[in-house]
Amino acid sequence: MRPLNAFEGFGIEIEYAIVGTADLECRSIADIVLAHAAGTGAVAMERGLIGWSNEFVLHVLEAKNLAPAARLEDLAQPLQREVIALNKTLLGHGARLMPTAMHPWLDPRYDAQPWPIDPHGIYRTYQRIFETRSHGWTNLQSVHLNLPFADDDQFARLHEAIRRVLPIIPALAASSPIADGQRTAYRDFRMRAYGANAKAYPLINGLIIPDTVSSQRAYEDTILEPIYAVMASADPGGILRHPWLNARGCIPRFDRNTIEIRVIDTQECPEADLAVAAAVVGAVHRLYGDLQRLSGDMATEELARIFDSCVISAEDAMIDDGAYLRLFDYSGQSCRAGDLWRHILENMDDSSGIDPARWTPIWATILKHGSLARRIEDAVGASRPSRERLAAVYRDLCDCLQQGTMFAPDRDS
Repeated sequence: MRPLNAFEGFGIEIEYAIVGTADLECRSIADIVLAHAAGTGAVAMERGLIGWSNEFVLHVLEAKNLAPAARLEDLAQPLQREVIALNKTLLGHGARLMPTAMHPWLDPRYDAQPWPIDPHGIYRTYQRIFETRSHGWTNLQSVHLNLPFADDDQFARLHEAIRRVLPIIPALAASSPIADGQRTAYRDFRMRAYGANAKAYPLINGLIIPDTVSSQRAYEDTILEPIYAVMASADPGGILRHPWLNARGCIPRFDRNTIEIRVIDTQECPEADLAVAAAVVGAVHRLYGDLQRLSGDMATEELARIFDSCVISAEDAMIDDGAYLRLFDYSGQSCRAGDLWRHILENMDDSSGIDPARWTPIWATILKHGSLARRIEDAVGASRPSRERLAAVYRDLCDCLQQGTMFAPDRDS
């Protein structure tokens, strides 16, 4: 099968937490659920267009399309049907799926259990080397968007376009303002925790924003090999010597000719997840389709500065780099990240393979009421809300997932 050209096919992976129906506490039963559907020892199950698979911890499951989708729109109904079907299965275990990027009160020291099926020792090696009983390992739910490339030239061009869009994705996608039972100083606390989960080996995460590369060989030489070298003494058997050890915000998957974008927080329902993914695709395509936009130098440190600001403030982050704004034809020297997204979305066309009209109502909700993180903050209110208040808000979010509806700030909890 020939490799897909850029924007010819899309891959989506969405992670959800499994929680108790009544108390919303994490339920470590992903292995039981998969075994029930696919047999003892199963790590995945396939159900038509959509498959489910395990993640690092037992209270998280991932849904994904099993073959590249020509249109993101084609995934909305299948993903929603799968959420409803799995919730029906989970009901028999007194559980349900919870959306958003972090469980609001999970204690990673005690409340999470690692995936137990580990024939190659990968999970055990991660646990031995890293502090995996932390939010950066056990309390993360994200959307991975996979974009294809056909050859080295497309890879380098697509990678450069993606690295320039990465900084503003949290401004649209943040959904993790709550951790340890209280509001954090970050609207995208998932990305804050993710970026610090390998502090002893900083090359693994880098600045989250990757450096410019010109080819697969250049990527392997400048990014992957230095990671493998610094890990060699801790992992002498090379168990983790694979491209997935790299934890930047986007990573090439050369085995399947895709680049995987990892900085999208899970939203309240598949429709919202796909709308955010469609916005990212449109923004990336805008840059990919114009070599002039990619020709100027964009320092990784400057892109990381914008990214860090969006991780903290999401749509309210101020972008004061005129050169960055001009990438998207935004006039002026500064603006809110939310206003930049408004400009991008209002000027989006269908040349990237997405249908802007299909997603405009969801984009309008996000632009009017804010990122899901902002809407959660509005619903929760106090900086240290009661457990009852948090449970009411997140129960409402679970209902949104089941019903396929947006979480609105004036919604009764």
